[in-house]
Amino acid sequence: MARRRRGRSGNGQQQQNPQNRRGGGPRKALREPAPFAGPTASESVVSHEKLSITQARKGTPAHRPVRVYADGIFDLFHSGHARALMQAKNVFPNTYLIVGVCSDDLTHKYKGYTVMTEDERYEALRHCRYVDEVVRDAPWSLTPEFLKKHKIDFVAHDDIPYTSAGSEDVYKPIKDAGMFVATQRTEGISTSDLITRIVRDYDVYVRRNLQRGYTARELNVGFLKENKYRLQNQVDKMKETVRTVEEKSKHFVNRVEEKSQDLILKWEEKSREFIGNFLELFGPDGAWHAIQERSGRMLQALSPYSSPRGSPSSSPTRRRSVSPEPLPSSASTPSSRKKRTRSLPKAASQ
Repeated sequence: MARRRRGRSGNGQQQQNPQNRRGGGPRKALREPAPFAGPTASESVVSHEKLSITQARKGTPAHRPVRVYADGIFDLFHSGHARALMQAKNVFPNTYLIVGVCSDDLTHKYKGYTVMTEDERYEALRHCRYVDEVVRDAPWSLTPEFLKKHKIDFVAHDDIPYTSAGSEDVYKPIKDAGMFVATQRTEGISTSDLITRIVRDYDVYVRRNLQRGYTARELNVGFLKENKYRLQNQVDKMKETVRTVEEKSKHFVNRVEEKSQDLILKWEEKSREFIGNFLELFGPDGAWHAIQERSGRMLQALSPYSSPRGSPSSSPTRRRSVSPEPLPSSASTPSSRKKRTRSLPKAASQ
């Protein structure tokens, strides 16, 4: 199974022998860029006979792929270009895609100035996975001699008439010969759209490149504009710094609020726990009162029993005897004798 997978190319067709790659076979495993076309003619050694679209769609002839040609400027190579080449590559079951790229001279003459040089555009096409061969300095209008030189079977392009070089449609002779296959344009992206974006946001890109180290001379910017852009860059940096500080301060405040809320919640929990423990220990039904009651009972059990005052005693108590009065001395006065004699009847009455 692994050998079978390795033996097939990206479009599902079995790979040709490597020695026939220059003659029309697909590149082996897409591990190298597409070759350039020879200066004189196609280097294919396989016989080349005329094919109809019906024959090509059936995948015949089996001994060689169908040679399809697509041309263009391909400035600022983008996904729209790649999708068009993908359609040209898959228009037939077994296709060898040749891509012609016009030179700077022809492009500047008939269409306008390009952003990329011709060498840059050649290299961009060589590294597209759908391209098998690149023709440098391709003609603006295709001639029978050019088609014969490169052994081209069909020409792929979108079906919209291409008005240029004094012609209403440069592909009209190809269409009349039955050698034209149509592809679909990708809406929403083109080289003109990309250039329009750059021109619309010109100031943004000039400031961007000044920040990245390009000089005003390289960007074709005057002294006043250069300083204006640099001042705007400084203002933007200050705004960004202020914005960053504000975000950090908000983040810090939020963290402080979260921490304070956590502390308050923890304090409330701890205070509730402390109050509960205090009440449990010192409350009316707490452990402290139980301990006091137990200690009181133990003290009562250890101390002698004493009856309360006023209660009748169960055991007879011994009365204290009254000591006799001392006899009066001879030196006592008559007044003291009288007092004694008066107190004696009171004591007897008691």
